[in-house]
Amino acid sequence: MSTLAVDWTDPQTIGYPALAFAVLLGSIVPVVPTGALVGAAAAVAMTTHHLSLPLVLVVSVLGAWVGDVVTYAVAKIGGERAVRLVSRGRTPEQLESARVRFTRWGWQLIVVGRLVPAGRIPTLVAAGTLGYPWRRLLPTALAACVAWAIAYALLGVLSGGIFDNPLVASLVAAALVVVVSALSAGVAALVRRRRSTTP
Repeated sequence: MSTLAVDWTDPQTIGYPALAFAVLLGSIVPVVPTGALVGAAAAVAMTTHHLSLPLVLVVSVLGAWVGDVVTYAVAKIGGERAVRLVSRGRTPEQLESARVRFTRWGWQLIVVGRLVPAGRIPTLVAAGTLGYPWRRLLPTALAACVAWAIAYALLGVLSGGIFDNPLVASLVAAALVVVVSALSAGVAALVRRRRSTTP
């Protein structure tokens, strides 16, 4: 029985499942700042022995990938009501714009949509409703999640390399994620504005 016992006082026991669940939840329902979580977990891995950076990356990638696949599956087989559920907070214009772009760029849009704030759900909904094939979606979404996890973990690595205190490093990593996300959203909005004004 002792080999089956779980030590819930061990940060590793709590940390990895909590990270996986939070990233998974945030990938389906965008109420959890998943990028900030990954950055903070990477900062903790850099400043303590409680977490391993490679495992943080693996757990984050798997949680994000499963969440993206669920979102795509809901849009693909769930019908109009399900699409409205997963795309709450997105305007019909955003979704229609994503569908138009998706027919032109396909897999590239899945990767970019994962990295750009507020771009993931419209892209996955467009992929599902347009019938993008599973055999292409699964590896493309996995590659996108790997790039996403590495990008945000690097912010945590940077913060953890500067600050020795795990709490300070985590807060700084989360702040860096917010700044980078805001800059990315601003650039994306500027590009969309220029496209809309170009004849």
